Amino acid sequence: MPAPPAQGAVEAPGQLSRHYAPGKPVRLNAFEAKSDEFLIGFGGIPGDCSLSEAGDLTTAASRLYDCLHQAAASAKPRVAIAPVPGDGIGAAINDRLERAAAA
Repeated sequence: MPAPPAQGAVEAPGQLSRHYAPGKPVRLNAFEAKSDEFLIGFGGIPGDCSLSEAGDLTTAASRLYDCLHQAAASAKPRVAIAPVPGDGIGAAINDRLERAAAA
């Protein structure tokens, strides 16, 4: 039987202070993209990629890393991400986005 993790030990990558980031500057809560930004949209804010055009948080959670990878692969040097509501699973999505922006 494995020993329990030490107090404060990281058990999963999502617990790191930094998490997957597209390798470019990330701007959160963007309602539109600047000319040099790849926009990840959500709900009524369209983008180059959308977490969920319908504003569905479950869909957004499942598409999060795909959209971040698309942003990383784009020719645009910066990434902007539309606001995501913080209720329910939105809190986890925003946590991951904040970690990506901190990179």
